[in-house]
Amino acid sequence: MDADNPHQAPKRKRDEEPFHPSNASENGGLEGVDLSLLEAVEKSHNGGVEVLDLRTMKKLVLSFERRLRDNLEARMKHPDQPDKFADSEVELHNEIERLKILAGGPELYPDLVTLNTVSSIVGLLGHENTDIAVDVVGLLMDLTDEDVLEDNDEPARVLVDALVENNVLELLVQNIGRLSEADPDEATAIYKTLATIENMIEVKPAVAEMVCERTKLLRWLMGRIKVREFDANKQYASEILAILLQNSSSNQKRLGQMNGVDAVLQAVAMYKSRDPKTFDEEEMLENLFDCLCCLLMPVENKERFIKSEGVELMIIIMKQKKLAYGSAIRVLDFAMTKYSPACERFVDIPVSKKNRKERYQEELEERLISLLASLFGGIVRGSRRDRLLSKFVENEYEKIDRLMEFFMRYADRVKAESERLDRLELEDLEMDDDERYNKKLEAGLYTLQLIALILGHLWSSEHPGIRARIELLLRQQKLTRQDVKDILQEYHDNIGDLDGPEERERAQAKVQKFIGAF
Repeated sequence: MDADNPHQAPKRKRDEEPFHPSNASENGGLEGVDLSLLEAVEKSHNGGVEVLDLRTMKKLVLSFERRLRDNLEARMKHPDQPDKFADSEVELHNEIERLKILAGGPELYPDLVTLNTVSSIVGLLGHENTDIAVDVVGLLMDLTDEDVLEDNDEPARVLVDALVENNVLELLVQNIGRLSEADPDEATAIYKTLATIENMIEVKPAVAEMVCERTKLLRWLMGRIKVREFDANKQYASEILAILLQNSSSNQKRLGQMNGVDAVLQAVAMYKSRDPKTFDEEEMLENLFDCLCCLLMPVENKERFIKSEGVELMIIIMKQKKLAYGSAIRVLDFAMTKYSPACERFVDIPVSKKNRKERYQEELEERLISLLASLFGGIVRGSRRDRLLSKFVENEYEKIDRLMEFFMRYADRVKAESERLDRLELEDLEMDDDERYNKKLEAGLYTLQLIALILGHLWSSEHPGIRARIELLLRQQKLTRQDVKDILQEYHDNIGDLDGPEERERAQAKVQKFIGAF
């Protein structure tokens, strides 16, 4: 599935440069340790030169476990006297901060897991003191940071697997529910929670479906994008939602069942008559459109899109000619692909003519051509088909004239690319037929093929005026019907069987009908 998704979260810079592991001794247990080394590590955290190794990690872990035990005992003994356990919580906070040093040695993560420390860390996400839970979120984000885990694939997988086994996804999402964005620190913790989940998905893509199956994250994200005020967390929520949807049909269907199509449409509707104020807000809006395109992959969500008046909203956005104009066309393209009801709804809605004579940018041209091909493919008979064809007759066939302009423009591009490839082959550059074909597709062949398909629909209508106009325009360009047939034949021969052999045969039969008609 391609929703034109540029979903790469901005890299979050670490506050400090990580330590680098050495070949220091890996002996030494957790009992009877000399805390002088721990003090040395603390100094290194403040700018010294001490290195991180297994021995150092064990000392850090032991100190953390002790402070954790002390805190739990103090809370059990004095549950109603915060002053009795306040000091132990300050010390626990300091130990969690010290554990961030471990992000400098990701190759030690398997040893961290072996020490059973992951369960202790994750368990603190449910700590009664929200500040402690916030500390843990920051630690988890640092340990799973993309820059930290680079070139450490196996240790990263070991850590993420251990986190998942210890219910980190459930606890992270539960923790979001009790954090208040009115508090700056807690709002930051929400951002870091989303970052941690994204980091885990990067290491283990299956986490994208796990977190949606096991938690209420989708519902939380859905509520967050509908908040009117824009902020960094709303932007990040839109990005995470797009990531969860982009490669998972089960997540697409799950969100659709949760009324997610309507929720995303509501979020987009805030921009139907105004543009985003900043680049970050613009990026968020694009994320929301990416979410819509992903959601429109399952057929049942296309139906929900129509019921929620998504077609009408996209047309309103197109009429306003705001920044989201091109994105609205893209969404309509997804909605109408292989779904006749969406095509019929589009035709039934009056569309202003004032935008049709404007010159579109290249991407918008391609989207509009694809949308038009979907319309012809989705409306095959009846009064709506007649209405669609009539649009190409009105104003002395001006839309056929425009279509032939596109035909010539893309034909010239493809011809230039073919000549370039010929020159490369003469220079002994090896290139098989598939590679050559793909290069031509990138140069505009696919759009040219769609235009040829549209011409096939028009020609097959047997309307004498339409046929005469197409013939005239071809002659003016010193072309013949054979040129259109050649493009259709190449398209016919390269139709894949992604949707199954029966669908491939059906598509080829339709194209063959056009070839025969020409």
